[in-house]
Amino acid sequence: MEKDQNLYYACSIEKTLNSLDTDLNGLSDSEASKRLSEHGSNKLQEGKKRTLFGMLLEQFKNVMVIILIIAAVISGFLDELTDTFIIMAIVIINAVLGVVQESKAEKALEALKQLSAPNAKIKRNGMVSIIKAEEIVPGDIVILEAGDYVPADMRLLESANLKIEESSLTGESEPVMKTTGTIEKTGLVIGDRTNMAYSGSIVTYGRGTGIVTGTGMNTEVGKIAKFISSNEKEATPLQKKLKELGKYLSIAVVIIAAVIFATGVLQGREYLDMFLVAVSLAVAAIPEGMPAIVTIVLAIGVQKMSKRNAIIRKLPAVETLGSTQVICSDKTGTLTQNKMTVMELFCSGKNISSEKASASDENMKAIINIMTLCNDTKLSISNNSIDTIGDPTETALVEFAYGKGINKNILEEEISRIAEIPFDSDRKMMSTINRYNRKNRVFTKGAPDILLDRCSSILIDGKQSALDNTNRELVNTAYGKMADKALRVLAVAYRDMEEIPKKLDSQNIENKLVFAGLIGMIDPPRPEVKDAVQTCRSAGIIPVMITGDHRDTAAAIAKKLNMIDDERQVLTGAELDKISDEDFVEGVRKYSVYARVSPEHKVRIVKAWRKLGKVVAMTGDGVNDAPALKSSDIGVGMGITGTDVSKGVSDMVLSDDNFATIVVAVKEGRKIYNNIRKAIQFLLSANMGEVMTLFLATMLNWTVLFPIHILWINLVTDAFPALALGVDKAESDIMKQKPRRANSSIFSDGVGVNILYQGLIESAITLATYFIGLKAYGEGVAITMAFVTLGLIQLAHSFNVRSNTKSIFKIGLFSNRYLISAVLISAFLQVIVVILPGLNDIFKVEALNLKQWVIVMISSLIIIPAVEFVKLVKNK
Repeated sequence: MEKDQNLYYACSIEKTLNSLDTDLNGLSDSEASKRLSEHGSNKLQEGKKRTLFGMLLEQFKNVMVIILIIAAVISGFLDELTDTFIIMAIVIINAVLGVVQESKAEKALEALKQLSAPNAKIKRNGMVSIIKAEEIVPGDIVILEAGDYVPADMRLLESANLKIEESSLTGESEPVMKTTGTIEKTGLVIGDRTNMAYSGSIVTYGRGTGIVTGTGMNTEVGKIAKFISSNEKEATPLQKKLKELGKYLSIAVVIIAAVIFATGVLQGREYLDMFLVAVSLAVAAIPEGMPAIVTIVLAIGVQKMSKRNAIIRKLPAVETLGSTQVICSDKTGTLTQNKMTVMELFCSGKNISSEKASASDENMKAIINIMTLCNDTKLSISNNSIDTIGDPTETALVEFAYGKGINKNILEEEISRIAEIPFDSDRKMMSTINRYNRKNRVFTKGAPDILLDRCSSILIDGKQSALDNTNRELVNTAYGKMADKALRVLAVAYRDMEEIPKKLDSQNIENKLVFAGLIGMIDPPRPEVKDAVQTCRSAGIIPVMITGDHRDTAAAIAKKLNMIDDERQVLTGAELDKISDEDFVEGVRKYSVYARVSPEHKVRIVKAWRKLGKVVAMTGDGVNDAPALKSSDIGVGMGITGTDVSKGVSDMVLSDDNFATIVVAVKEGRKIYNNIRKAIQFLLSANMGEVMTLFLATMLNWTVLFPIHILWINLVTDAFPALALGVDKAESDIMKQKPRRANSSIFSDGVGVNILYQGLIESAITLATYFIGLKAYGEGVAITMAFVTLGLIQLAHSFNVRSNTKSIFKIGLFSNRYLISAVLISAFLQVIVVILPGLNDIFKVEALNLKQWVIVMISSLIIIPAVEFVKLVKNK
């Protein structure tokens, strides 16, 4: 049945009834019970929920964390219980931080369930009854009325001015006028299946009946739920890079341990002693604090971004934004205001912009009166702000009139409605009869091409003139100009009547009308989006519009935003269906706008870009956006207009629904990634210095450092500067740089080389200081000098890694106040363990005299001119 479900719109009513083995009297109770057993309840299946323990376990599925746990266990076997305790504390803190950020589990399926109606009015055994919506089965006859949620997918059998708002599925807020006739075309998107009603949509006007074609997981909403629950998120670029880093460190640790062990054995040392030395050295190679530092830097970024209206739901998403290369954005409510707005009017023979329109002009006032009175919108005013309830097109007209000083409520008191002929899809018109200047005046609005044929005269400059061919051509030309701008156009007209006919029908009322004018409307772009799109382009990011709206409207909005300059860059869903996946991947770069698309199309577009190796962000607010949000590298939901479903599957939510906020988030993401790389370079060059120091010392049979020294430097002395580097300011040209490649290594752009040579410099200086101390003062003082030098040299080096190309004196030595504070605190901690009695015994160090301190300070600062010289040579 699921295959047929997609084609019911192409079937006649009779064929649909036969296919579902039912009739207009509905199913019998026994048959309904049988089908309920066969098809199951009309509700969405719940996905498997992650437990708190499950989320905690996920935090340990990380190479770096596993290495740390192994290091902690080995340290325990070596009776270094302090090391074991500190390492495990770091691992647990890191895991708790991760769980706290992700503990708000996915609520997407729960929100989808809320779209289901609790009760429904159906016909069974020829009788109308109300049942729970979850008891509906395929073949049931459902009765729909204004205000109802549609309880299941259905083929419409009757439609009396039935309008259904399907924005949760199509993304378009304009209610769709429903029909019952067979649609000959196949391959239509949901928005074009006008003889179908879909679960979760809302009846806004009229009434109708339909035969249920799909329930539960076999509805369009069910398909989305199935996709959400089954589609797992891939690892983010940062997670992939940290995994890569963990792999390299694992290999390095094994090689270092093996080389040390082999060297010692060849020198004739004891096997067990060399094993213990090799393991100690391997533990020294691991930057224990790095996972926690990366997590904390991301968490700080989350807090900063929340103040800029970007709420991050998943920590790694912060960094992913920085590598975004394509932003696929929904149009309605994201690039546009999600609000129909009057943009242009045709009055007295000429087109006038809405800003220049004035109610002081008699002709314009007549147009405004008609659009206001021939209108079912409810208007309420509170504290000079207005609230409108009704059809989006009609509310736009009332709001426009209010902006021109005409209050619908007051106008209706003066010109009261006494009769009406409601809108219907056949006439494409609506008329009201109001009492006006002691006369009965008919006010009519409708489709221009149809309404014009009902008119015999035209209002120009306050006077009625014959609607001859010249004037008709004038109106048609104006209509064409508006249509070319993708405006939704309404015509308005009126006539006076001495007496109201007893029979109120279109033939008696809607003829011999006076044509008053045209009104052009559109859902306009957000004013700030144009600049945001330009900023994206400058940053090397490709903006792509994806919408369920019509091709012409999408193209018009895209041109206004400078997203396209040629309509050949627009592709419809129907055209996309004719392109194979392979060909689409090859040609996806040619298209910047997609119109009349379905949820499946959105997923195809996202996947096509990802197959090209691009990092893709997808923005959206409707249920229809959820699969694509889930498929993208980073899903961006809308906080105000967004459904709970779209927010539930998003990595980031914009609390102001502002596309421009994405640009801010991308900038912050780029800054955070750069800062994480700085922290990693700082930590790994420090560890490289430690490893090389211990390696060479072992080769020379020197005792330079004890295990507690390495752990102290890794977790205490290095931690604060690494965190401070994580909140460094962004480079001034960061949004003029091209996005980094998703597959680029964390060691690219010279970072790996810098780690190696800077670590070697640190090692050489430390060993030189030890040698001076050993020759002049003895081993105890030499070890102390080496320990203090290695700690302080890394603090000095933290200034170097702020930029791999620019001099620290150009950046500003004191421009990162957090780094200054961190270095001072860490330096204090490094010094205090040497000079404070009791502590120096724990750390196996001795107090130093003034001369020894001077040697240590000079040695520690040498790293700065050394790295500055390398930068100078590289830049030359």
